[in-house]
Amino acid sequence: MFGWFDFKDVDAFADGVVADLLKRAPPVGLKMPAQKAAARLRRTHDVVFARAEVFAREKRPSFYKKARLGNRVRWGLKEAGYPADFAAVFSEELVAAITIASR
Repeated sequence: MFGWFDFKDVDAFADGVVADLLKRAPPVGLKMPAQKAAARLRRTHDVVFARAEVFAREKRPSFYKKARLGNRVRWGLKEAGYPADFAAVFSEELVAAITIASR
């Protein structure tokens, strides 16, 4: 039961996702021409979500961990300078993918 509130792994994964996104597709890169930005985001999306599936299968996060992960990624992206809409959608998709992969 106490493992439900051990967020060490979740926090490390969320921080890694934000750092990876910053490295691969920085917020200023979203202002590039639409096709180029979309291609970069698609590649980054595929890499991040593949890592998320592995994380979900190995750790099988609880409801609380998934909520914390989504919140931490969302705020990390906002603080890094990504638009609020992008941060919200990206974090929701990430939590949905982890939920599906952990079943």
